[in-house]
Amino acid sequence: MDGGAVRRDRRANAPRLRATNKYGPKAVGDANSRRRRRPLGPPKRADCGKHSAAKLDGRPPSLGFRPVRRRTPAVAAAAHQERIMTLVHAGRASSWLRSDQSLSNRDDFVDGVESLLSTVERNGIEIVRFLWVDHNGVLRGKGVAREALAGRLRSGVGLSTVRQSASLLDLAQPCPGFEVMDEVRITAVPSTFTLLSYAPGSAAVLCDLLTRDGAPWGACPRTFLRDAVDRAAHLGFDVVAAFEPEFTLLRDEALLDDGLMMDSEAFDVTNDYVVALIRALRTTGMTVEQYHPEASPGQHELTVRPAPALRAADNHVWQRAFTRGVARERGLRATFAPVPMPGLRGNGNHVHLSLWRDGNAFAAPTGGLSDVAHHFIAGVLAHLPGLTALLCASVNSYERLIRGNWAGAFGCYGPDNRDAAIRVPSALQGDEIGTTNVEVKPCDATANPYLALGAIVYAGMDGVERRLDPGVPLTADPNGLSDAELRRRGVTTLPRSLAEAVDALERDEFLMSVLGSPRRELYTTIKRADVRDMARMDSDSVFALHAKRF
Repeated sequence: MDGGAVRRDRRANAPRLRATNKYGPKAVGDANSRRRRRPLGPPKRADCGKHSAAKLDGRPPSLGFRPVRRRTPAVAAAAHQERIMTLVHAGRASSWLRSDQSLSNRDDFVDGVESLLSTVERNGIEIVRFLWVDHNGVLRGKGVAREALAGRLRSGVGLSTVRQSASLLDLAQPCPGFEVMDEVRITAVPSTFTLLSYAPGSAAVLCDLLTRDGAPWGACPRTFLRDAVDRAAHLGFDVVAAFEPEFTLLRDEALLDDGLMMDSEAFDVTNDYVVALIRALRTTGMTVEQYHPEASPGQHELTVRPAPALRAADNHVWQRAFTRGVARERGLRATFAPVPMPGLRGNGNHVHLSLWRDGNAFAAPTGGLSDVAHHFIAGVLAHLPGLTALLCASVNSYERLIRGNWAGAFGCYGPDNRDAAIRVPSALQGDEIGTTNVEVKPCDATANPYLALGAIVYAGMDGVERRLDPGVPLTADPNGLSDAELRRRGVTTLPRSLAEAVDALERDEFLMSVLGSPRRELYTTIKRADVRDMARMDSDSVFALHAKRF
C-alpha cells in the first residue's frame, strides 16, 4: 500500500482541477471560498522522554486554504457509477478533496437529500440503514423505511445516549452524561450513501451523532477525526490515508482454505468471492489496488486506494461491511478479529498515511523522508503506549500484538522494518515522491477507525508542532537484538494487554486532552469493562466472541 496525494493550488482564482498520478487530484483552488480557520489552543503535552526538539525544514508552517463551498455530493446511483469512477481515475472528482463531509452547507445538504431520495426511488430501495461505529468498533444502525426517509434525513433518528456506552457484551456501562432518558440524533451524511449490492432492496448511509439542537456530540467518532484533520489543516496540511485490513474466511465454521501465503491455488479457491467483492466495492466509489492470500490458513488481504482522512475511514467502514456481506451472500463468513481462533497468526489493520502541502510533505526533495515526516513519526512514537489502547482496542488484540509476528510490537521505526511499530515503506520507482508514506502497524479492526486515525493524526501533529526528533531508524531485525541492546537503541516496549494499554492512555495527558470529555471517560470505562468481562470467560469463548463481533 502506498501513500496517496492531495494537493492545493494557491494560485487559482477560479475552481479548477488538474490530473495527477493514480492516487488522486493534485489541485483544486477557489480564491473566493476559504476554509474557515479555527483557532486551536495548545493542548497539554505528554512527557516524551528522549524525543527532543529539532528544527523543521523549509519555510515555517503556514495556514493554507480549502474550498468550503461544496458541490452536490456524489450519490452512488448505479446508472452514474461508471462516469463517477472515470472522473476519479482522471483526478477530476472534486469529492476527493472533501475531507469534511458534514452538514455545514445547507443548500448542498438539501441537494444531496434530493439526489439520495431519487436514487432510492429508481432502485426500489425499501429501507435505508443509518449507520455509525460505536466505541468498540462495532458498526451499528437503525433502518428507515422509504416512506419516512425524507423526514428522517432532515431531522435525524433518535438514539439513546446510553447506546454509545455499550461494552462488547452489549451491556451499557455507567458513565456520567450517558443516560437512558437522554437522546442524540443519528444524522445522515448524504455523500456517503451507497446501495448494498449484497442486500437487495436495502441501502445505507454513514452518520454523524449530533445533539438535539444540531451541534456535534462529544461522543461522535466521525467528529473526532474531523477535528484531528482540522488541526492538521491549521498548520496547512492535508492528511491522506488508507487502512490495510486482513480478514479470515470460513465456511461452516471451518477455515475456507489452507494455502500458503500468496499461493496461486489459494487465489483459485477464493476467485469467485474476491471478484464479487471487488465489483461490489467499486459501486461505492472505492478502487481496489491489491489482493492476496495471507500467511495464515483462510487469511486474506485486500487494499483500496488512499483518500483524504475522513473518506479513508468511511471507506474502511464500507470495506468491512461489504467484505462480510458478500461473504454471507455466498455462504461464507468473514471475520476481521485479530485472532479468530487459537493458533492463527492474526489479522492486522495497518494504517498508511502522509501529509500534503504543495506536494507530499513527507517526501524530501532529494529522496527519503522529510523533516516533517520525521517529526510526525516522533510524535506517534512519543504517544505510542497510550495510542495502543485506541489502535489495539480489544482483549483479543494482544493475542496478535507479539514480537516476531510482523505486528509492529517494537516501539521504533525503520525502513521496511515489518516488526517496527512504524514502517517506512520503500517508495515505488517512477513515483518516489507520490508514494512516500509511513505505515503504523500495531492496529487491528477492533479499533474504531475514526478514533484510531484521529489519534494517530493528533499524535503525529504534536510531533510536527514541537519538532520532535524520532532518533536513528532501526535497520536491524529487532527480534535478533537482546533486551539490553533494544534499550540502548531507544526501542520501547508496547503494552502487553488491553488493561496495560488503558493505563498508558490515562497517563498520556495529551491524548486524554484531545479525546475530550465525555469521550475519554466513556472509552476507558468501556475498555475496562471488556477486560473484566473477558476475564470471567474461558479462552475459547473469548476467541469466539471476537470472531463473531468483528
